[in-house]
Amino acid sequence: MAVQLIVFLPLLAAIVAGLAGRVIGNFASKLITTGALLASAALSWPIFLGFIAGTESSQLYPVLAWIHSGDLTVDWALRVDALTAVMLVVVTTVSSLVHLYSWGYMAEDPSQPRFFAYLSLFTFAMLMLVTADNLVQMFFGWEGVGLASYLLIGFWYHKPTANAAALKAFVVNRVGDFGFSLGIFGTFLVFGTVSIPAILAAAPGMAGATFGFLGMRVDVMTTLCLLLFVGAMGKSAQLGLHTWLPDAMEGPTPVSALIHAATMVTAGVFMVCRLSPMFETSDTALGVVTFVGAATALFAATVGTVQNDIKRVIAYSTCSQLGYMFFAAGVGAYSAAMFHLFTHAFFKALLFLGAGSVIHAMHHEQDMRFYGGLRKSIPLTFWAMMAGTLAITGVGIIAIGDLPGFGFAGFFSKDAIIESAYMSGRNVGGFAFAVGIFAAFLTSFYSWRLVFLTFFGKPRWAASGHIQHTLHDAHHARDHDHEADPHPEDEHAGHDTRPDEAGAAEIPAGTGGYHPHESPWTMLVPLGVLALGAVFAGIAFHGPFIDAHDGVEFWRGSLFFDAHLMEEIHHSPLWVKLAPAAVMIAGFLIALQAYVRNTSLPARFVGQFGILHRFLYNKWFFDEIYDVVFVRPSMWLGRMFWKRGDEGMIDRFGPNGAAALVKGGNVLTARLQSGFLYTYALVMLLGLAAAATWAMAR
Repeated sequence: MAVQLIVFLPLLAAIVAGLAGRVIGNFASKLITTGALLASAALSWPIFLGFIAGTESSQLYPVLAWIHSGDLTVDWALRVDALTAVMLVVVTTVSSLVHLYSWGYMAEDPSQPRFFAYLSLFTFAMLMLVTADNLVQMFFGWEGVGLASYLLIGFWYHKPTANAAALKAFVVNRVGDFGFSLGIFGTFLVFGTVSIPAILAAAPGMAGATFGFLGMRVDVMTTLCLLLFVGAMGKSAQLGLHTWLPDAMEGPTPVSALIHAATMVTAGVFMVCRLSPMFETSDTALGVVTFVGAATALFAATVGTVQNDIKRVIAYSTCSQLGYMFFAAGVGAYSAAMFHLFTHAFFKALLFLGAGSVIHAMHHEQDMRFYGGLRKSIPLTFWAMMAGTLAITGVGIIAIGDLPGFGFAGFFSKDAIIESAYMSGRNVGGFAFAVGIFAAFLTSFYSWRLVFLTFFGKPRWAASGHIQHTLHDAHHARDHDHEADPHPEDEHAGHDTRPDEAGAAEIPAGTGGYHPHESPWTMLVPLGVLALGAVFAGIAFHGPFIDAHDGVEFWRGSLFFDAHLMEEIHHSPLWVKLAPAAVMIAGFLIALQAYVRNTSLPARFVGQFGILHRFLYNKWFFDEIYDVVFVRPSMWLGRMFWKRGDEGMIDRFGPNGAAALVKGGNVLTARLQSGFLYTYALVMLLGLAAAATWAMAR
């Protein structure tokens, strides 16, 4: 009964808040949805801890019979094993904290019931995905989170940028979902079932099987795994299908924390790990997963180093960390990938919600170049962000002899991935290791850059046109803005001018009379809880996740666990263990020098390497390339079919042509309606003569 409550309580809360929100009001809607998620989280943790302690075992909870058509049998059931238990804890914990955080962040929004209903609906869809017993049920949850993310990203629908971002996310994910659906079709064709346990049991027997296509022999399992991976690329924003993720920042900040930290973007990683026995049958598919993951980690990390919007920096950080998870799966370290997913949920949600607290304090100014000196004004937010930064950069001390290692959450999970890539012995493992080290250096740089620009140095608030506009119109414009858009989070909203891209050095210092304020307790409590996870999740749970012996007992076949690889990482060379720490320190020192000690360095770098900076600032020009290659030809083709095909051919010779013919005939026959008796008599006589002539001719 506990599992059913975990899954369906958010759905019931979403229905109540969505349909009756106007009747019961804001407070009741928030109370019902948040209470339901807190209850789900409270029920999830005992299950997770039970798997760690060995008191829980895999269970299947039937819900209802769904589809029975020929050989296709799909019954709705909830499967709970160790892999599911991890996701239940991650999803419900982060979602419940995001619900609570939204009490403060969305306090002035007039559509709070709708917002909380969307959050709960999103959580239900994600829970359906992770508890799926078959691929069709997984696809239902997969599409559910896509729909809910569209609603949440475009929540402020009166903003054109929010509508465009929501539509972009929806369309890009449809590309990935098409590949996922083809993979499901092919899997059913090959295995005759969509039941995940049955497919995984039969997958090793299909290794090496081929089919004919265009005169070639194509590997069956490689084809299926690559099609399924296309779906994972779309949902988890991997290189090529990543363009929707940074634009999704148009949604409210709690949405960013929920979508980009623990739920939707991790669905692809979960799917690959759930189907890991399938992927293990194809070295080619694993090589593609490794390469795409490593390339994504590199791409996103480079772009994150030059972004100025605080949420976009964290968004590209998410994209990069997802790349780590995928190349971990590609080298066979699925448990390390799930461990990083687990720890990443805590520290990335913390960073997003901490950024929301900063934005709240700066009256929704998102450009870090207008921050500075905030650590004294919002100290609790500062220390929470510090905990998240120490976790994502992987600060820690490696184990020496019998002394255990100690560090923040990312230290254990990220280092395990990097060491797994080196020790895997796979073809692209060395490439993934090198990229992982370089991406760790960039991660440290842009993370500390964010901290230094935001919390250190002199205040630069006076240069913000948005803040000054707010101060000048405190009694009139604020009320008007809140009614129209209580959280104008568009990157350029309200700014009279934008500073040079070089960095904070070009912005004059000063507070401009503005005094930032700490967030309310409803926003600070989730930050405190997530900070505990960012600090202790790694040291508390690294044993069950990645220890060679404990891992076997914990995972119990819920994913492919390579105990030999997990044992090997403990014997990796010392320089491999120290490399992540070395590059982390290097990134910290460079950021410290450029943004605290000598703030003229960023401007000088841009002046000397302007082309490189422009290339990275414009995100490798992926959007521009896609616009030329895909968007414009599609628009041209659509207009051609519309103007020449639909209007010029179908409408012209179809309904419009028939209407024109009837109209012309009416004009002709109207001339015969003269109203004179002799005219009608003549017509009748002519008709009679014509009929007689026809009869005589017969």
